[in-house]
Amino acid sequence: MDEATAADRSLADETYSSLLEEILSAQLSGGAVIQERRLALRLGVSRSPMRDALGRLEGQGLLVRNAKGVLTVKVITLADYLNSIAVRLMVEPSAAALACNMISSEVLAALREMLEKIESDPDPLPAFVWAFDDALHNGIATASGNRFLADIIGQMRRYTTIFERQRKLAQRKPGLSDHQAILDALTARDAEAARNAMTEHLEHIRRNVLSTY
Repeated sequence: MDEATAADRSLADETYSSLLEEILSAQLSGGAVIQERRLALRLGVSRSPMRDALGRLEGQGLLVRNAKGVLTVKVITLADYLNSIAVRLMVEPSAAALACNMISSEVLAALREMLEKIESDPDPLPAFVWAFDDALHNGIATASGNRFLADIIGQMRRYTTIFERQRKLAQRKPGLSDHQAILDALTARDAEAARNAMTEHLEHIRRNVLSTY
């Protein structure tokens, strides 16, 4: 790969990451029309990396075509959300159990430090709360040692994250006791406890969302 091609690839990756974060954080909300030229100008990129990034997001189902063929941000419905949680319930407890033997003490210490900051802060920044949630769940998925599990968890978490953030369903300090139980089980290297703690956490999330409807 020559330098020009590598630079184009890097710029496309950066553009993709920027747009993905805007979708996950609800800056680009469900149903929003994607205006390629305007987005390219705002992000300061040419249309080539923008088209590459949009193609990837469309391929992942986060962008869809409406009846007129216009590219829009996918609206995550309650059914989408519940189906995503159902898939997570099938795979994420297993990932937590597998991670007990793989996740490092350094990662666990960093996660515990983040959780303690959230717990001690009367009004933690939502961005920091979401950063912890991402670090915990993505860290467990990666530490499972199973790339396929990690890919599925990552994809399903995108849908649940978009739904929660677009509808502002997350509490100021969501799932503190659940997250503590997961970290305790991982620290103890207790696979069954980690499996059960993750299952209980996801069930709590599902019930909390249903209670708002």
